[in-house]
Amino acid sequence: MTDDAAELRASDADRERVAEVLRDALAEGRLDMEEFEERLEATYKARTYGELTPVTRDLPGPAAAAPPAVSLRKEPVESGSWAGRIVGGEGSSTGAVAVMSGFQRKGRWTVPKRFSCFAFWGGGEIDLREADFADREVEINCVAIMGGVHVIVPPGVEVVVRGIGIMGGFDHREEGVPGEPGGPRVVVTGFAFWGGVAVERKLTRAERQRLKEERRQEKLDRKASRSLDEGPFGDHRGMLEGHLERRREMHEEMIERHLERHEEMIERHRERHEERIERHRERREERRERRGRGRREY
Repeated sequence: MTDDAAELRASDADRERVAEVLRDALAEGRLDMEEFEERLEATYKARTYGELTPVTRDLPGPAAAAPPAVSLRKEPVESGSWAGRIVGGEGSSTGAVAVMSGFQRKGRWTVPKRFSCFAFWGGGEIDLREADFADREVEINCVAIMGGVHVIVPPGVEVVVRGIGIMGGFDHREEGVPGEPGGPRVVVTGFAFWGGVAVERKLTRAERQRLKEERRQEKLDRKASRSLDEGPFGDHRGMLEGHLERRREMHEEMIERHLERHEEMIERHRERHEERIERHRERREERRERRGRGRREY
């Protein structure tokens, strides 16, 4: 196993495969109960492949001769919710630049195997929630100089962050979250100087609305079930619980509307900021052209 592979984060499925090897060894008499418990505890505490390796190093068998296979690339799967979003090809956009301005990549687009972006006194947003992927593993290389890049990934995507920050930083909060079977891996690399690269996991607005409707329907079903179980003596209690339920729903809707307005306000602010930067750049170019004409006339 290479040093890079040993430092990769292990998933819950990796730890479970090692635990299965330990159970087999216990059943075969290769481990006593005390050794089994110690190794099992070490397995579930392990964070990387390097920490999993010693657990089964002295146990025979093809499954235990080596720890779970470590690959820097995701193997393809034939079916699953992600199968239709790994489309191959070159990608619909391979890079973006923001110099005292901004850029966005969002909606339905195809992420290439390597997407490179540069932000100088500006910002960019790379939204992967509705995107397709050219490969099982894609790399997003971000260079932020006194600027910022915001990467948004959907649930089910594995995130690895390998960027370097000097008086700046890369967001590592989404690392270590297991991906869904067949889901892509997004590797965020690059360099940040007096800037930052944020990585956030978010649902789409349509998905949030769908989950909200599901929760509302579950509440209605529970309310109907309680009414049938309580009979005529539960009328007053049902009315009170219904009133409290409606209050909670109104409160949740109010919070949801507030969050949506907040996101819209941030979006408008970003657009106005980009427009001001663009106007400033145009005026600066006009002044430079006038000075150039003046020198030529002189």
